[in-house]
Amino acid sequence: MAELSRRSLLRGTVGTGAAGALAALATACGVPAAYVAPADRAVPDRSARDRHLTFANWPLYIDVDERDKQRRPTLEAFERHTGISVTYTEEINDNDEFFGKISPALMNRRPTGRDLIVVSDWMCGRFVRLGWVQEMDRARQPHVARHLDPLLRTPHFDPGRKHSVPWQSGITGIAYNRRKLGREIQHTADLWKDDLRGRVTLLSGLDESFAMLMQGDGVDITRWTETDFYRMTERIRRLVGRKHIRRFTGNDYIKDLASGDVLAAQAYSGDVIQLKEDNPDIEFVVPQEGAELWAESLMIPGRAEHKRNAEQLIDFYYRPEIAAELAVWVNYVCPVPAARDVLASAKDEDRAALAEDPLVFPDGALRERLAIARDITSKERPAFAKEWNGIVGL
Repeated sequence: MAELSRRSLLRGTVGTGAAGALAALATACGVPAAYVAPADRAVPDRSARDRHLTFANWPLYIDVDERDKQRRPTLEAFERHTGISVTYTEEINDNDEFFGKISPALMNRRPTGRDLIVVSDWMCGRFVRLGWVQEMDRARQPHVARHLDPLLRTPHFDPGRKHSVPWQSGITGIAYNRRKLGREIQHTADLWKDDLRGRVTLLSGLDESFAMLMQGDGVDITRWTETDFYRMTERIRRLVGRKHIRRFTGNDYIKDLASGDVLAAQAYSGDVIQLKEDNPDIEFVVPQEGAELWAESLMIPGRAEHKRNAEQLIDFYYRPEIAAELAVWVNYVCPVPAARDVLASAKDEDRAALAEDPLVFPDGALRERLAIARDITSKERPAFAKEWNGIVGL
């Protein structure tokens, strides 16, 4: 398993950087100047004569050989199976930063030099709205069609998942030290009780934090409204004023929980699996009101020159036995439920135990409390980001 969670890297802040500048430009001009029409997104595909593709991903987000960290067994298996060579780069450290890196090519209808990328779903929404990604041919992806988790099939930003396929998924919930707190946490409102004053943290990123906080108010996050948003932020503003919330964090909440400075934190499911290995007192809970199920998804950029090769790689990772190998290493929610049976039948005890972990393969009761949030639209984002960043102090 990975020594460091992929999500312990810096995450993009919303409404800033290249993404915010691009949105401002489009608004100022009164037209979506960067939008690329469907007819302009593709180039003649070179896959048949050039058995190659370039795949850009986040660090620590794929299996590696424990004896040789430069080797990636599942990618090597794909290359053997298909005869397609893969140039794999770990160049994505921040959603907005990567957006700014490739946006000049995409808005000017030029190849990015990448055939496959992985970005968070809220960022996928921007790519889809701008017309910067190509629709996939599901006829060439039978394993995706068959094995993609039903919970992940119909996100608001990409109906039918025509332009995106989850690489890995996860849950934003609550991590807490049950022994030191001396009680259970079952509801989001449990974070606001007096015994947690100054000992609780929330995530600083708007896209990472808002959904679970709204769910705590009983909101259906698949159809939340502006009123729901401002009701939530007013609650958080009052809690900040009372110094109930210790601070807003990136993934440094991991250190706070480990040290005991914080007793409860808004957290990612995959991080807690690793935290529990060092401290069994750390628990992860999906509040009874629900929590957000998110994904970081594979997309084929506009003008990519090896589209069919990229589609083949995506489908390869939806084979249950390959998805199982990735799940063992990454420890996030596996988007291929059929991989559970592969792990359950393993002779290795650790692999078999992973099949029973609800943070990797959520069970029926837990699945009922998970939802994909409606994304923040480009029109909503400037005002919402200003409101949230004013509370967080960004």
